[in-house]
Amino acid sequence: MTKPIELYYWPTPNGWKVTIFLEEAGLPYNVNFVNIGEGDQFKPDFLKISPNNKMPAIIDPEGPGGAPISIFESGAILQYLGRKTGKFYPADERARVKVDQWLMWQMGGVGPMLGQLHHFNNYAAEKIDYAIKRYENEAHRLYGVLNERLAENDFVAGDYSIADMAIAGWTKSYERHNIDPGEFPHFKRWIDAVTARPAVQRGFAVGKERRSDISDNDKAKSILFGQRAR
Repeated sequence: MTKPIELYYWPTPNGWKVTIFLEEAGLPYNVNFVNIGEGDQFKPDFLKISPNNKMPAIIDPEGPGGAPISIFESGAILQYLGRKTGKFYPADERARVKVDQWLMWQMGGVGPMLGQLHHFNNYAAEKIDYAIKRYENEAHRLYGVLNERLAENDFVAGDYSIADMAIAGWTKSYERHNIDPGEFPHFKRWIDAVTARPAVQRGFAVGKERRSDISDNDKAKSILFGQRAR
């Protein structure tokens, strides 16, 4: 690549998916911060890139045929970058299906369920025991599925892939989901291995200073503004 990818980003588990890939693949990129606590995701220019008013999104100035392309939805971005670079996303169809399954598992289960648990535990206007218990139970089930998968695999789809990148950001703070790592030793081995990777650490660090400055009020506003877990 001769031109950097334009990344529209805020330091959250969804944003980290893309910064991790970009760091792992060594791709040049510029960061355009989308402050979801201030409603940047609803600005007209951003909506042209991400009509569902969610970050992350990217513009690749050297897309298919050499023409620029914009992409929203974190899973779609990972798949695109994997195809573009030939890294962390196998060309063999059987191997790719394995990756896709676990990527969709994260997109459809881990992100939404852990996001709801985080909301009801921390930001709901009132404590709703039913909701908290419901999402705690589902979080526990999902960690169990992951632990069982990792009992016989070093990484979720065999080799390290975009599926691991997608899941790691959501599960690295497992203690906030009331997860006892002693109950899920294979998961603990995996998350320690993934988060020890230098590129993963660099991906998590992008915009870290901005994340630490987010007040509780800003976090609450981000939920009201519609930045839902995916």
